Amino acid sequence: MVTRFEVYLVNLDAEVSNDPKNTRPAAVISPDELNRHLSTVLIAPISSTEMLYPTRISIDFLGASRAVILDQIRPVDKSRLVKKVGDIDPEDRRLIVEKLREMFAE
Repeated sequence: MVTRFEVYLVNLDAEVSNDPKNTRPAAVISPDELNRHLSTVLIAPISSTEMLYPTRISIDFLGASRAVILDQIRPVDKSRLVKKVGDIDPEDRRLIVEKLREMFAE
């Protein structure tokens, strides 16, 4: 099962194939309740460049500084999740949730 805060290589090609050419790392940010029951998940891309935008969370992932891009959240079908490559650490999870709350607060 796909769970929140796992990081996957995601196939972003126009059509899903066995030979994806456009894969990018992304963090699953949809809650586990949705992940259990829907065929889609909400992802936030992970960039290898850190830009200081208020909607981007700096993380250390796979030994490098990266950024979770919360201003580019999108749904993808689970069939587009090519390979799990890791998990977001607990402190970064907390920062992501805080930023999401701030972004969607009334």
